[in-house]
Amino acid sequence: MSDYTEVDKKQDIQILHSMGYAQELERRMSQFSNFAVSFSIICILSGGINSLAQATSGAGGAAIGIGWPLGCFISFVFAVAMAQISSAYPTAGGLYHWGSILGNRFTGWLTAWFNLLGLVTVLGAINVGTYYFFMGSFGTPYFGLEDTTMTRIVFLAIITGAQALVNHMGIGLTAKLTDFSGYLIFVTAILLALVCLAAADTYEISRLFTFSNYSGETGGNVWPQTSGTWVFLLGLLLPIYTITGYDASAHTSEETVKAAHSVPRGMISSVLWAALFGYIMLCSFVLMIPDMDEAAKQGWNVFFWAMDAQVNPIIKDVLYLAIFVSQWLCGLATVTSVSRMIFAFSRDGGLPASKALSKVSPTYRTPVAAIWTGSILAVLFVWGSSLVSIGDTPVYTIVVSCTVIFLFFSFAIPITLGLFAWGTSKWDKMGPWNLGEGMFKLFAILSIVAMVLIFVLGIQPPNDWALYITVGFLIVTGIIWFAFENRRFRGPPIGDEVARRQAEIAAAEKAVGEA
Repeated sequence: MSDYTEVDKKQDIQILHSMGYAQELERRMSQFSNFAVSFSIICILSGGINSLAQATSGAGGAAIGIGWPLGCFISFVFAVAMAQISSAYPTAGGLYHWGSILGNRFTGWLTAWFNLLGLVTVLGAINVGTYYFFMGSFGTPYFGLEDTTMTRIVFLAIITGAQALVNHMGIGLTAKLTDFSGYLIFVTAILLALVCLAAADTYEISRLFTFSNYSGETGGNVWPQTSGTWVFLLGLLLPIYTITGYDASAHTSEETVKAAHSVPRGMISSVLWAALFGYIMLCSFVLMIPDMDEAAKQGWNVFFWAMDAQVNPIIKDVLYLAIFVSQWLCGLATVTSVSRMIFAFSRDGGLPASKALSKVSPTYRTPVAAIWTGSILAVLFVWGSSLVSIGDTPVYTIVVSCTVIFLFFSFAIPITLGLFAWGTSKWDKMGPWNLGEGMFKLFAILSIVAMVLIFVLGIQPPNDWALYITVGFLIVTGIIWFAFENRRFRGPPIGDEVARRQAEIAAAEKAVGEA
C-alpha cells in the first residue's frame, strides 16, 4: 500500500474522530482486501454449490440461466444503496451506525440486532455447509465418517476455532488469507467451469432457458408441489442466499485504507464479480448434467451425483479440495464480519458485557473477546437447534431459513431511513462515492420492493415456520426495547457527545499504540 500516505491516514482517522470513535483497530486492509473479505463471504463455491438443488430441483435449467441473473440483481440493488451510505459513514458495524444516525436510537438498535442475529446464524450455516461438503467429498468416501450430531459439532468446533484463532492473531494475517481466498475462488470457479464443459456429453444451451416444474417428488421434495411460476420464484433464493455478506466491507471500514472510497467499491465489485463468475460456473455445471430429470430426483445431492457421473476422479478430488479450502476461508471472513459487528455495538453499550466485548488487544489490534464470543455462539446455535425439532423439521433448518430475512432486514432499515433523511440535517453531507439524489432514491425504492419479495419467498413451505420465528423475534425485541433498552441504551455519539469524547478517544488510541 505504497500509495497510502500520511495525509490519507490522517484523513481516515479524522473521519472516524468526527463520528466519536478512536482508531483502535489497525488499518491494514487495501481496497482489494476490502473487496476480498466480502467476495470471500459471498463465496460462490459455498452457497452456489451447497444450495444448488433450489434450482435444479425447482425450475430446472431456467432457474440458473434466467433466475441467477435476476436474483443477483436483487442483491445488487441493496449493495448500491448501501455503498452510498457507507461512503458517508465508514465505521465498523456500519449498518448499526447508519440505522442510528439516519433514524434514531431504536432504529439503530433494531438494525444491530437483526444484523447480529443474521451474522451469527449465517456463520453457523456456512460452516455446516462446509461440513456437509466435506462429508460428501472426503469424509464418507475416504474416511468412512457417518453424519451424526456429535460428528457435526466436533467438526464445527474445530474449523470455527481455527477461523477464530486466525482472526485473533491480527487483521494482517486475516487480510492475507482473504486476499488469497479471492484469487482461489476466481481460479477454482473457472477451472470447475472448464472441467464441466470438457465433461459435458453435449452443449444443449437451450436447457438454460427451459422452464420445468420439479416441485414435489420429481425434485426429491426439495420444494413442495406447487405451480411452475411459483417454483421459479422460489429458485431465486439460490442467488439471493448466495450473494449476501457484502456488508463485510462496511464492517471492516476502520481497518481499510481510504475507507470512504474503498468500502463502497469493495461492496459493489464483490457482488458484480460473484454474479458473473457464479453464472459462468453454474451454467457450465447445468450443461454437464447428463439428464435434467434424473438430476432433479437427486435433490440436495445433485452436485456430487453429477461430478461422480461425469468427471475424472483425480480431477474431481483436486477441485473438491480447492472448494473445501474456499469454504473454510468463507467462514474465516464471516468471523471477521461478526466480530466487528459485536465490537461496534458493544463500544456503545449495546450488548451484555459490552466493556469486555469492545476491548481491543494492544498486541494484535483485534477485538479478541468479540471474535471468540461470535464464534462460540455460532457453534452453540447449531448444536442447540439441531437437538430440537418442530414436527419433523429441525429448529436449525427453520432458523437458517430466517437468517437471510434477518440480514436483508438489517440492510433495508438504514436504506429506507436514508431515503427520507437525504438532504436533511441527519444526512446533509455525502461521501466521495456519490450516486446523486435521484439515483440513490431509485435504488432505495428498489431495495424496499426487493425486501418485500425476499420476505414473501422466505416464508413459503417448507420454510413456513420462518414467518412465526420472524414475527416472534420482532415481538420479543419490542418488549426488550420498551421494558429495558429504551431507558438504558444511549446509541452512538451524535452532536455534542462527539466533542465530549475527544479525551476518551486519545486515551483509547494511546492504549493500543496508535497515538
